[in-house]
Amino acid sequence: MEYEALQGVIWTKGTFWVTVAVLIFLAFFGGKIIRAIIGMLDQRSNAIQHELDEAARLRTEAEAMLRDAEARRAAAIEQAKDMLDLAAREAERLAAELLADAQAAARRREKMAQERIAAAEAAAVTEVRNAAVSLAVKVTQTVLAETVDAAHDEALIDQAISDLPRTLRKQAA
Repeated sequence: MEYEALQGVIWTKGTFWVTVAVLIFLAFFGGKIIRAIIGMLDQRSNAIQHELDEAARLRTEAEAMLRDAEARRAAAIEQAKDMLDLAAREAERLAAELLADAQAAARRREKMAQERIAAAEAAAVTEVRNAAVSLAVKVTQTVLAETVDAAHDEALIDQAISDLPRTLRKQAA
C-alpha cells in the first residue's frame, strides 16, 4: 500500500492546497500570532520579573527586620544584664545596710542592758549602804546607850570642842 499524496503532480492534490493555505495563513497572520505569543510571553516575563523584584524587596525588608530584631534582642539582653548587675549591687548594698542596722541595734540593746545592770548594781549598792548605815546607827545607839554615861559624855563633848579649831584649819587649807 502506497500513500497516494506522494503520487502524481503535487498541485493537483488536496494536501498541497491545504499546505499552501496554511502557509498563506501563517504569512498573513503568523506575525500577529507570533507577536501575540511574544507579547504574552513578555507579559509573563514581566510578571515574573515583577514577582522576583517584589520577592527581592521583601527579602531585603525581611533581612532589615531581622537585623533590627537582632539588634533589639541584643540591646534587651544587654539591658537585662545591666538590670541584673544593678539588682545584685542593690541587694549587696541592702544586705550590708541591714547588717549594719542589725549590729547597731545589737550594740544599742547591749548598751541599754549594761546601763540597766549598772543602775541595778548602783541601786543595790545604795540599798546595802543604807541598810549598813541604818544598822550601824542602831548598833551605835545601842552601844552608846549601854557604855556611855553622863561623865563620859561630857568628856567626849569637851574633846570634840577642843579638836574643832584644828579640824576647821585642816578643812580651810
